[in-house]
Amino acid sequence: MTSSKPSFKNVPPPAGKASVYARFIPREELGGFASWTPGALTENGEPIADRRKTVRPATAAAQAPAPAAAPDSAALQRAARQQGYQDGYRDGLVALEGFKQSFAMQTATQVAAVVRSTGEQLDVLQQEMAQALAGAAIELARQIVRSELEGRPELVATVATEALDTLLLSARHITLRLHPDDHALVAAGAADDLAARGARLIGDLNVTRGGCIVESDLGVIDASIEARWHRAAAALGQNVAWDVSSGQAATP
Repeated sequence: MTSSKPSFKNVPPPAGKASVYARFIPREELGGFASWTPGALTENGEPIADRRKTVRPATAAAQAPAPAAAPDSAALQRAARQQGYQDGYRDGLVALEGFKQSFAMQTATQVAAVVRSTGEQLDVLQQEMAQALAGAAIELARQIVRSELEGRPELVATVATEALDTLLLSARHITLRLHPDDHALVAAGAADDLAARGARLIGDLNVTRGGCIVESDLGVIDASIEARWHRAAAALGQNVAWDVSSGQAATP
């Protein structure tokens, strides 16, 4: 069985309508046809329109940059607050350390100044106490000397004996000068010593009672009240002279 295809005749265009006929094809000349749509075109069995719909948007999406996400203001505030807290805490620690060092240095300086001032005040106080103690000792010694001179004038013989003993045995031409009121007391109390050394007594008003001056060819020994008092005061760190007129010690 064979199928027969319809045959069409080429119908000549109507006379006088060549321009209009050239734009249309008569139905009789058409075999099978269908309406054309843009998606009807295919390539390798795949509609070109469908491929463009699936490929081009993907390519465009890959090429176009992703829209930036809107910043979160709350997160930014929290981050800024946290950063500010950390910066403030760090700056506070630095300031605290600087204050501690400054305070320690200032305190050390003040303590050193207080210690130095206290030491200086203690030194002054010790000197004042020493001066006061020495003054009290001088006053006590003065009272004792005065009491001894008035109550026991015969002690001048002991002073003369001690002065003679200070001389070297080779000393010659020994003379003992003393106050005339002490002449008899020394002659009686130191007679043996005077004779042993061949010394002679001479009364001298310039010599204060209670003392004497020994002269020899080897030198002079001053055992006067003034000289002995000066040596005793100097041992106590004092420079106090004996007042000859009243028999009392006096500061020069």
